[in-house]
Amino acid sequence: MRVKYLVTICLVLVLAAVLVAGPGCKKEPKPVIEDLGPNISAAGTQGPSAGGSAVEAATKIPTAAVITPAKDASTKAPADQNESEYLAVFMEGKKVGYAIQTRRETGGKVTTSEEVSITMSRAGVPITVKMTETSIETPDGKPLGFETRQLLGAMEMKVAGTVEPNGLVVMTTSAMGAEQKSTLEWPSGAVMAEGLRLLERQKGMKEGVQYSVKVFSAGIMQALDAQIRIGAKQDVNLLGRVVRLTEVTTTMNMPGAGEIVSTGYVDDDLRMQKNLVPVAGMQIEMVACAKEFALGQNDVFEVINRLFLASPAPLGNPDAASAITYTLSPTDGADFNIPSTDNQQVEKLQDGKVIVTVKPVSAPVGGTFPYWGNDPTILDALKPNRFLQSDDKQIIKLAQGAVGGAKDAGEAAKRIEAFVGEYIENKDLSVGYASAAEVAASKQGDCSEHAVLTAAMCRAVGIPARIVTGVAYVDDWSGLQGFGGHAWVQAFIGRNTGKWVGLDAAFKGTGRGGYGPGHIALAVGNGEPGDFFNLATTLGKFKIDKAEVKK
Repeated sequence: MRVKYLVTICLVLVLAAVLVAGPGCKKEPKPVIEDLGPNISAAGTQGPSAGGSAVEAATKIPTAAVITPAKDASTKAPADQNESEYLAVFMEGKKVGYAIQTRRETGGKVTTSEEVSITMSRAGVPITVKMTETSIETPDGKPLGFETRQLLGAMEMKVAGTVEPNGLVVMTTSAMGAEQKSTLEWPSGAVMAEGLRLLERQKGMKEGVQYSVKVFSAGIMQALDAQIRIGAKQDVNLLGRVVRLTEVTTTMNMPGAGEIVSTGYVDDDLRMQKNLVPVAGMQIEMVACAKEFALGQNDVFEVINRLFLASPAPLGNPDAASAITYTLSPTDGADFNIPSTDNQQVEKLQDGKVIVTVKPVSAPVGGTFPYWGNDPTILDALKPNRFLQSDDKQIIKLAQGAVGGAKDAGEAAKRIEAFVGEYIENKDLSVGYASAAEVAASKQGDCSEHAVLTAAMCRAVGIPARIVTGVAYVDDWSGLQGFGGHAWVQAFIGRNTGKWVGLDAAFKGTGRGGYGPGHIALAVGNGEPGDFFNLATTLGKFKIDKAEVKK
């Protein structure tokens, strides 16, 4: 079966990378309308949907471009040995990109590559992000290695990993001409693309079959637990063709980051023909199609206004408050997870509502750096990684210059926050998600770029720091009022009894004060794209009913 679980993971990561944007811009962005092509899904109609409403939507689509087989055999070898499959990606009915899966069996190895490319508009600024994930396995599904290529910022990042016989994974990250070595333990029992394909063939497609599997994604460098359930056959619209396909429901879970439920439709050859997955309150669809259509022109899809949460009332300047208590209610009975931190306390009520009280903590006075405690979580927040290159020479130099003669950790962190706010000169939305080293070189980006550079600089001088993603209130941004997707930083100040203190260089550098009670955290991590999973799975599942401001 070619069920696109890994393609779905790549798609969510790509989307999550561009969801964290908005309120950190210095000026309201001037609309840049770029003609990315006509609305392929036909004027005045929705794009392809699960239950067949796409019949009308597809009537104006060129038949030859859509209903030809999705499989593209590149040689005369059997299809199972060398083949590619193409899918068009739609968001809310508009074509925004493509996905490609290629499987090649040669030399006693099976190489499977899955590529996703998405183009969308953020406040009138078009942006394209790409990710390719390749797995290398034996014909019986044993993992041998992997490679990822991510073009989320201005430059490509490549990670190549080899799975050693002892279960140790040796990885090399390459970006901007530099290499970074690291290791991890292979998750016990985890499979990649070929192992998953073989398991799917073994389990079959009989209605009612259910099973679980642990799927390793090189894009997030960890395994997700997936529960698969085979449903009944039904008529499904594929861009104008009505085909009888089997429904497959997959629930993927990442610890502490919620779940993603996708609904796929598979043909008798076990090929995925359509896949639906909700992300951040939006419906994402992948539909098998001809290569020409998949790689063809996209529609213009504006994403920013779809990510804003309405505020129950204008909050004015949230920084003037000592705390704000928010009442969040689920949409359509959805379950969602909001993390508790030193700066926000979370209480879940029996009726499904969640009470979030955001009360920023002050940096303890007298905290020293570098941190020399023994808390493993805090120590982990000191390590360099592929997005927070705190061992980069330029980042170290910038950090030392920003800190100057400061001896207090809280004061040093505040100096770094202010420095980054001024250092990034081009505050725009044209970058998807750049690493700290990229930002140090380009001086460009939105809130996520401010966050990665701030965190990396804190780590470079021995102050533990981590990336927070969530939503933040703005009174007026590009004509929008409410809570938009945002990223900021928490720095640990003190020893083992210290506090995680909020820093927001994007807000600081745009005259919005910095971190304050107008921020609601949805995910906390080390800057890896996988850390955004909870943002992608939580946005769209709740609304803000009430905001009680305490002066």
